[in-house]
Amino acid sequence: MDKRKLGSTGFLVAPLAFGGNVFGWTADELTSFALLDRFVGAGFNLIDTADSYSRWAKGHVGGESETVIGRWIKRRGHHDDIIVATKVGSDMGEGHKILRKDYILRAAEASLRRLGVDCIDLYQSHWDDENTAFEETLSAYDRLIRDGKVKAIGASNLNAPRLAQALAVSSETHLPRYATLQPHYNIYERASFEGELQALCMRKGVGVITYFSLAAGFLTGKYRSPADFGKSARGEGMKKFMNDRGFRILDALAAVGKRLAATQAQVALAWLMARPGVTAPIASATSGAQLDELLGAVALKLDADAMRALDAASAP
Repeated sequence: MDKRKLGSTGFLVAPLAFGGNVFGWTADELTSFALLDRFVGAGFNLIDTADSYSRWAKGHVGGESETVIGRWIKRRGHHDDIIVATKVGSDMGEGHKILRKDYILRAAEASLRRLGVDCIDLYQSHWDDENTAFEETLSAYDRLIRDGKVKAIGASNLNAPRLAQALAVSSETHLPRYATLQPHYNIYERASFEGELQALCMRKGVGVITYFSLAAGFLTGKYRSPADFGKSARGEGMKKFMNDRGFRILDALAAVGKRLAATQAQVALAWLMARPGVTAPIASATSGAQLDELLGAVALKLDADAMRALDAASAP
């Protein structure tokens, strides 16, 4: 499998990342271990999580996903063949997003304990915190990198002007630079990334790891009406996609999939992998069959006719 450079991190990653939001939530610990074994065994190596996963679930406080990954790493006895990316700054009970230096330093220690590692491979700012200067946030990462607790840093959910500002601060102050960006991007959600932000990432060599790559499952085609909402914990969230454009996208995915003997999920992921500037989409699975389907997207090459049809159906 061809691996791709992940921005300026120095890491080479397979073109699909495993989304760890399901670990300890819709995938219990034993299932999560089996999925992670299967993922790495197939030659993939980028696992994405966050300290806030899965705080949204009843009775959860955050850190559940990192804890499961940490126990899996401990059981394996090594993690030199994987890249663990986690995030900081989401609301963990304080009522707002935080990227202050003191907060990041404390949160990093908590993530390191849960993961059971000495160093986080990729540490990402989960959300923008406009109340904290980039210089303060980046100085926290500088401290962590100097202390050997973080290897590289990235950002998530920054728009083009804010990412440009952050990169400029790094250049001016010689503080660590965001090497990656994690945007909300898929064949349905195109407008927020394509254009200025995409061009900036490509111009500055920022690696792009997309989240909600399958629109929380809508792009798999299993949600066609409100009667389908009960198929998963995310079912109710499908309402916003059920419009003329959404169904047009599903029809295009199905048509391309039928012609190329692929599933709709595989086509949606292959479309992302072929987009300029995208390093690896993130996708989650809660069963071995689901995971095998997602991994199969890497071998799917969309021809020009397929790309034209998909682009036309999903034009913002």
